[in-house]
Amino acid sequence: MTGATHDFTLLPDLALRTLGGAVVWANDESFAEKENLIRPEESTYSPATFGHKGQVYDGWETRRRRGSVGAAPDSDDCDTAIVRLGVPGVIAGVIVDTAWFKGNYPPKVSVEAIAVDGYPSAEELTALEGWTTIVARAAVVGDSANPFTVDSAGRWTHVRLRMFPDGGIARLRVHGVAKPDLRLLDSGPFDLAALENGGLVTDCSNRFFSHPQNILMPGRARVMGDGWETARRRDKDNDWVRVRLTGEGVLAMAEIDTSYFLFNSPGAASLTGIRADGSEVELLPRTVLRPDTRHRFGIDAAEAVVEVRLDAYPDGGLARLRLFGTLTDDARTRLRAEQAELS
Repeated sequence: MTGATHDFTLLPDLALRTLGGAVVWANDESFAEKENLIRPEESTYSPATFGHKGQVYDGWETRRRRGSVGAAPDSDDCDTAIVRLGVPGVIAGVIVDTAWFKGNYPPKVSVEAIAVDGYPSAEELTALEGWTTIVARAAVVGDSANPFTVDSAGRWTHVRLRMFPDGGIARLRVHGVAKPDLRLLDSGPFDLAALENGGLVTDCSNRFFSHPQNILMPGRARVMGDGWETARRRDKDNDWVRVRLTGEGVLAMAEIDTSYFLFNSPGAASLTGIRADGSEVELLPRTVLRPDTRHRFGIDAAEAVVEVRLDAYPDGGLARLRLFGTLTDDARTRLRAEQAELS
């Protein structure tokens, strides 16, 4: 069973390098670098590709722990890596992917989490107490995506991955809902749709070629695969994506970016705001889009909305969606109360 069968994979991976995640420490990375754990692409493998340390693996691989020889199956002997999430958040599920590790994967793993302010050093993180177990020690299968649902209402900034006793893990995926530090959102208008600010794709019509959360990622897309692309429609309907904003806000500008989509961008798009009571307001009428172009549109609607639906006509791909605006006072109050509960 793969992680794709779990609903939590619809949520963004908060640990991704492209979202700002980093592997800040590992006790050992003798065979393969710890940084591979959070690369956005799937792990690859080329047989009989040897470096001076042995077969090259696209993952994190440690040496054989000789201290574990003859140890009991539940020994605490283990290797450890600490990942700083790209944006703090509530974790819904974790995937420990052992792709290509067949005779050298760890028998068991566990995952813990912690919330800390600022940017502590690796030395400070390793000395911290108060880590909370979100995935208890569990068996994993080699060359497989191993999914674990997380039942935790906490807001976390770092996760600690342990493998018992040693071995290789290709990727660590930490799916959840972003909960950024509200102090960083008080400086004025900002992108209310951005993942790093707490925006989230809640639904879409189709995600055949790529994940819709991509359109809310930081920075510019580098290739077509960094965006969201649907299958070709063979009916009279159109594709759409629905975005929940950081909180209720008034929007002033939208950016619809079709960069790298040269022959498969939508012919047109519209934006509809959804109010807190579920009613709708037009933000951008159906407007022609150009291929491989960053489009910027002013929004004149002064009504507060909590979600936005982008309709793409009839189908195609988008690189990014930006929705700039300001939170309402009520939204700020609710978000502060929510963050206090999660702390």
